[in-house]
Amino acid sequence: MHLHTIQRAFKVSTSLKKEVLIVLGAPNSPSGELSSIAISRLDCCLGLYSKGKSVLCTGGWGKHFNTSNEAHCVYAKRYLMQKGVLENDFLACALSKNTVDDAIKIKPIVSALENPDLKIITSAFHMERVQVIFNEILKGFNCSFISAQDNLGKAQLQQLIKHEKRAIALIMKNGLYY
Repeated sequence: MHLHTIQRAFKVSTSLKKEVLIVLGAPNSPSGELSSIAISRLDCCLGLYSKGKSVLCTGGWGKHFNTSNEAHCVYAKRYLMQKGVLENDFLACALSKNTVDDAIKIKPIVSALENPDLKIITSAFHMERVQVIFNEILKGFNCSFISAQDNLGKAQLQQLIKHEKRAIALIMKNGLYY
């Protein structure tokens, strides 16, 4: 093979987008048991995963989602590895405390990658707010958004939708501060 052909093949391969599956954190119990919301997001990631794709889990600690000794992303990563995700396919965890912090902490991790293709996985009830936040903070990145299936009871789902509408209204009224 001629050097010119090798150089051209190398340029093509380095311009390919590296797919990054980003799983947003969700509640877990004080003992680290993942909530049904967290499991549905992680299972969605598993459905999209294949060897060589990168996986980034978010979630540190916070009164509203994780009061355990370990960061939520540690539980998420452990779950995914038990289901077959290879340790080498994980990027650093984003030790975030809320949705805005997810985007802020993700940005330097994915900025280190060449031409990443970001697939942000969250719940359907959370999707609108995630898109507003991520499209602002990760402006310039190729982002797509994927909804995990909501397996919640009607009352719990209605409560979460109400919370999301309030949060979006506050962003629209006050702007996004980060």
